[in-house]
Amino acid sequence: MMTSVRFQIAAALSVMVNAVFFGVGAIIVLSVPELAEEAKYLLPAVVVLSIVLTPIASWMIAPRLRNRYWQKRKTLHNK
Repeated sequence: MMTSVRFQIAAALSVMVNAVFFGVGAIIVLSVPELAEEAKYLLPAVVVLSIVLTPIASWMIAPRLRNRYWQKRKTLHNK
């Protein structure tokens, strides 16, 4: 069974995207004093939210990482 190139790129990218989402969410929760008080509830929510948003963001970013996309953009800017 063959998977699409977009899926393969999105799968490889998902680990990094998830780390960024979780890191940003954790920093926000832990650096805001009002949120830090509720960290034991908010950090698991950040984990779940990052897991939910990761496939969507990875799928949207993947086509931009293909060489074909950049070649089209390059030719459009040179006209």
